[in-house]
Amino acid sequence: MKEKARNFFYKLATTPSPSGYEERIQRVVRAYVKDFADSVSTDVHGNVVAARNPDAPFRVMFAGHCDQLGLVVNYIDPDGFIYVLPLGGWDPQTLVGVHVTVWAKNGPIEGIIGRKAIHLLSEDERKRVPKITDLWIDIGASSRAEVEETVRVGDCCTIPLEYRELLNERITAPATDDKAGLWVIMEALRRIDASKLKVGVFAVSTVQEEVGLRGAKTSSFGVDPNVGIAVDVTHATDTPTVEKKVCGEILLGNGPVIGKGPNMNMRLVDQLLDVAQTNEIPYQLAAENRITGTDAAVIQVSRSGIATGLISIPNRYMHTPVEIVSWKDMNAAADLLARYCESITPDESYIPE
Repeated sequence: MKEKARNFFYKLATTPSPSGYEERIQRVVRAYVKDFADSVSTDVHGNVVAARNPDAPFRVMFAGHCDQLGLVVNYIDPDGFIYVLPLGGWDPQTLVGVHVTVWAKNGPIEGIIGRKAIHLLSEDERKRVPKITDLWIDIGASSRAEVEETVRVGDCCTIPLEYRELLNERITAPATDDKAGLWVIMEALRRIDASKLKVGVFAVSTVQEEVGLRGAKTSSFGVDPNVGIAVDVTHATDTPTVEKKVCGEILLGNGPVIGKGPNMNMRLVDQLLDVAQTNEIPYQLAAENRITGTDAAVIQVSRSGIATGLISIPNRYMHTPVEIVSWKDMNAAADLLARYCESITPDESYIPE
């Protein structure tokens, strides 16, 4: 994989982008795609839309959400401790004792998330899972007035945006959900052979997925595609205590996951499978028995309906500070989407018959 592409993912992984506060990461996206996209725009919601062959009448849209889980300052007590609300679906147990950055107006402020020490917990408190209101941020201040010199209610916060490489081409970082998917769609756009492209392709860095799929709703209305493919993460089930009879068998490093179910257009699913098999791209299948909690849910029902697909990157420990994904899966997913776009023509029909 080219060093520039790897460096792009590193920048994504280490740039803060809590839901509603995605401006920094969208600057990273725009800087990367300007060298190969025919057009790049940002809508009023904050979605970044990079396109190739944008004037073609038949349009394919990729969606990868750029927002990550975060926290937002809600209350500063008289002693200078900061209480927060969650941006997205945190398990508060994963936040106890971690470092945190408050993204204040005049620059980042470092702190930690504190909780009463185990020695001081009652027997009942030790048995209970902590709530977000049981935790606080300590930036070392001694009073509310001192905190308010730099921090305001409504400032967002993130855990450390680290990137580490593990064995077998695996990487760990917070918010690979969905910076892995965002990397895939922009890389797919870059990898398309222009000489084979007969349709328009729009790769959208969508905002606010973690708080209600909001960016995909507005961008799919704006792009008005014939085909929409969301790229997100899914649970890798190759870890202890995960029941495969319930969650399916999804293995890290065995290829991207093609979803099948009522949230997907089955003709599109069959095309993606054919492309993967023809090009010897590894893939896995996942049964989705309901509308998914991904951008695909709102893309499918935009306007009068869009032929929708879902490609997922296996992810261990989702919604924690130590998510793990595989370069192999991400690379294969980018190739799959690029080859799909090269294979279709403007007269494609996805109407069930």
